[in-house]
Amino acid sequence: MTKYIFITGGVVSSVGKGVTAAAMGRTLKERGLKVSIQKLDPYINVDPGTMSPYQHGEVFVLDDGAECDLDLGHYERFIDVSLSRDCNVTTGQIYSEVIGKERRGDYLGGTIQVIPHITNEIKRRMALVARHSGADVVLVEVGGTVGDIESQPFLEAMRQMRTDVGRENALFVHVTWLPFIGATGELKTKPTQHSVRELRSLGLSPDIIVARSDHPVSADLRQKIALFCDVTEQAVIPMVTTDVLYEVPLLLEQQRVADLILGRLGLTASRAPDWSRWQALVEEVRRPKAKVRVAMVGKYVELQDAYMSVREALKHAALALSREVEIEWVHSVDLEKGRAWEQLRGVDGIVVPGGFGSRGIEGKIAAARHARENAVPYLGLCLGMQIMCVEFARYAFGTDDANSTEFDRGTRLPVIDLMPEQRSIADLGGTMRLGLYPCQLTPGTKADEAYDLPAGAIVQERHRHRFEFNNIYREPLAAKGLVFSGQSPDGRLVEIAEVAGHPFMLGTQFHPEFLSRPNRPHPLFQAFVAAVIARREATDPNGGEAH
Repeated sequence: MTKYIFITGGVVSSVGKGVTAAAMGRTLKERGLKVSIQKLDPYINVDPGTMSPYQHGEVFVLDDGAECDLDLGHYERFIDVSLSRDCNVTTGQIYSEVIGKERRGDYLGGTIQVIPHITNEIKRRMALVARHSGADVVLVEVGGTVGDIESQPFLEAMRQMRTDVGRENALFVHVTWLPFIGATGELKTKPTQHSVRELRSLGLSPDIIVARSDHPVSADLRQKIALFCDVTEQAVIPMVTTDVLYEVPLLLEQQRVADLILGRLGLTASRAPDWSRWQALVEEVRRPKAKVRVAMVGKYVELQDAYMSVREALKHAALALSREVEIEWVHSVDLEKGRAWEQLRGVDGIVVPGGFGSRGIEGKIAAARHARENAVPYLGLCLGMQIMCVEFARYAFGTDDANSTEFDRGTRLPVIDLMPEQRSIADLGGTMRLGLYPCQLTPGTKADEAYDLPAGAIVQERHRHRFEFNNIYREPLAAKGLVFSGQSPDGRLVEIAEVAGHPFMLGTQFHPEFLSRPNRPHPLFQAFVAAVIARREATDPNGGEAH
């Protein structure tokens, strides 16, 4: 019987449920258990694929092409698993499925209600994760905060699921926030008490309370929370904000959370946890290191969560090379208006991540031009590769007419164009080229050198795009020095491009950031950061100051 851990949030949103859930999963995996994890998102969108990054941060893409909440990125990075579309469920998906069944007559003319039809579909989705993954433990996180109207069907489904699988196979974790009152210098537990009371009014009682705080949580406060919230003192887990995200599993280990979970669910560890590599990772993050500065040139830089995976992938690569990366967040619209150029000129490398729409595009092209003309290492991701190719075409053909039809449908030189199979598609949601696709590396290129695989190797990478490099420009741009260092195995699609003679100017049509892990950085990010370090050391004999 698969065991379920249901994770809810209280007091405020953005309290760290996703990281807590991911870290719990890691503590269980370290004990030899097979773990999977699911996010229940209460919004009515079918998925976040058509949502602005300002609304919900980055869209994380899985192997099977599912467009998901950014918490799925935390799950994969911490637990080091590849998840599937079963692992992110939205209200929109649930209602779409139920209404589809009603239209087909599957309910035999019955009245469709939240209970049991909506809750049954939610429970079916939970069970799918267990069935398809074969996990010993499935962690289920519900988005938002207890008390939100839109979360109620998910919480009711959790209550029913506890009965369906047996109370001995279900455990509830409530992640809450302890506010600090500056005037009195004390943490307050009353919001947590009210949050748990709200949860209990829905028929759910937490087995474990994770008390998040920016300040140390005393034994007295733990006792108070335990008393008023009807849990044991050992089940009140203080979680003080840490400056190193990847320290959270170690903090949970110190509190013996995994042992508490195993005891409550009747599970046995098959091995003793070995945290040596994880501890080394955290120690390396904290160790003073030489710094390199990388510009992230995007259009959503006000909300850094829009580039969560790119930021983490840069950190992973820098750590592997014993450096610290400082990210300069540069708004591409500012570059268009002649601002932020001092920021850009002061960096050791430039990353142009993915995005959609014409706003700020000329600023990104200007950043690519700056990188090419000044031998600054450049990494372009999806749109960033397309931008690099457009800029190179303008240079090669001596005209600014080169463009992408995404931004100028009537451009005379459509270097980037809509994929043929996309031209008849009207719906925007879930219709791009999504998920894992093969890429054959070209021997002797920088991309091939970065992956360090046998000649002509095929790698699998995650995609999310509608537009592609226009093949009619392959030969003329190759003659000018644009190298196509990765292609689809049938040779039809350009997957990686790079500029010949440049220290490192490379773009990928796919998103390598989604496959980077803390202890296993993506090879293209590591190659980029190595080029950044080389430039830094060439311009600064000290190699940057350690912090």
